[in-house]
Amino acid sequence: MTALLIPLAALAALAAILFIRALRFRPPEQALPPAAGPAFAGERELGERLARMIRQKTVSYAEEGLADPTQFEGFRALLRELYPHVFERFEEEIIGKNGLLLRLAGRGQAEPSVLMAHYDVVPAQGEDWSVPPFEGRILDGEVWGRGALDTKCTVLGLLEAAEHLAAQGFVPAGDLYISLGGDEECLGSDTAAIVDALEKRGVRPGFVLDEGGAIVEGAFPGVKPPVAVVGIAEKGSAFIDLTAEGRGGHASAPPARQAVGVLAKALDAVSKKPLPFRLTAPAAALFDTLGRHSTLSYRLIFANLFLFSPLLDLICRRAGGEMNALVRTTAALTRLSAADSYNVLPRQAKAGLNLRLIPGDSIEGAAESLRRLIADKDVEVSVRRGSEPSAVSPSSGEPWQRLKDSILSVYPEAIVSPYLMVAASDSRHYCRISPCVYRFSGMPLSKLQRGMIHGRDERVPLSLLPDLARFYAEVIGHC
Repeated sequence: MTALLIPLAALAALAAILFIRALRFRPPEQALPPAAGPAFAGERELGERLARMIRQKTVSYAEEGLADPTQFEGFRALLRELYPHVFERFEEEIIGKNGLLLRLAGRGQAEPSVLMAHYDVVPAQGEDWSVPPFEGRILDGEVWGRGALDTKCTVLGLLEAAEHLAAQGFVPAGDLYISLGGDEECLGSDTAAIVDALEKRGVRPGFVLDEGGAIVEGAFPGVKPPVAVVGIAEKGSAFIDLTAEGRGGHASAPPARQAVGVLAKALDAVSKKPLPFRLTAPAAALFDTLGRHSTLSYRLIFANLFLFSPLLDLICRRAGGEMNALVRTTAALTRLSAADSYNVLPRQAKAGLNLRLIPGDSIEGAAESLRRLIADKDVEVSVRRGSEPSAVSPSSGEPWQRLKDSILSVYPEAIVSPYLMVAASDSRHYCRISPCVYRFSGMPLSKLQRGMIHGRDERVPLSLLPDLARFYAEVIGHC
């Protein structure tokens, strides 16, 4: 009887410890910063300006020669028209093909700051849209068009704030740079060229802010308030080919082992066995911050991840989407090719994968994991190209607090949390010269709106634009 009571007592003690840890796992007290000033432009006025930006068809392509340079020149000319005080007071440079760098000299009392966006957009098929994607229409209180969300609205908010402050004679404590890329959507070189130029000049920014996270609701289990997720790192991206070899010939007498079947087996293995769960620093910071605002059942998990990590892995795998992408390198099956005819056995079948790598993983390491998983000598795993995961920026200290206060001054109801950005942005280039690179788009976005990015009927509500400009005015005012 005593032998049975000992393990039961140990289990009871462990349960008590876990429960007490969950009860104590609460958010710290914090004082809200002063509220931001009133809106300095009306939503209709801002919407009209954004609509004009959308009408410039600044589509970028990976293939050389497809982009229309006159559209990019026209966009920059439009900015000069809309924001005369910015272009009067900031130094202007074109770097790379379409990279625009603006600099406002500071008082020399702080490190430089960089605020980023990109003004190129992905292609849009007009016949799939409810309205033509490049007409920049305002309908039912929303601005419609390609780039309305990604990210001409960011360009608008940033330059509206800069124009407002420049007109008042604002001088930042440190040099202020506005960095606008023209080929982010095709993983181009504009921002890399801008960073190269700054690095040669010895510029070491103490704060960099790019697009990325947004204010979201219902995205984290058990958390009811809106959450402002700020990317403190972003995943790497790799394009990988799986190539299966087989015996070609006439389809009337197929061999027992065919290239398509070999490839299908390999893809099935990749789909059924996700790459390993790992709690990186950005994901751990997210779970620590938001877990404290969750319901007791979830707090029990997040307060005791030393024990419940396998359960968290299961929750993330079942949730899929961004929750799952936070904790592992993912493999998306995106391309497939074999024979062009029904009656021809292909000698080769090929699939394309897009791997998104969590910090700590590498392109070659992930490719080797795929080789071990597939374990078939007839399947070649080859890396086409990619970028490694970014460095991780701190979620404490003055630069982080500056951004957090700017968010809360405009959106006081939000919980500000670090997270791992699962998409790629131009900000990764700035990690070479700055330790504090953050990714936040400055406004609330619903799940529906987030789904419009790179999709059909992209649009942004007019009501979001004044607060977006106020947010950037707060950020600039603290530079």
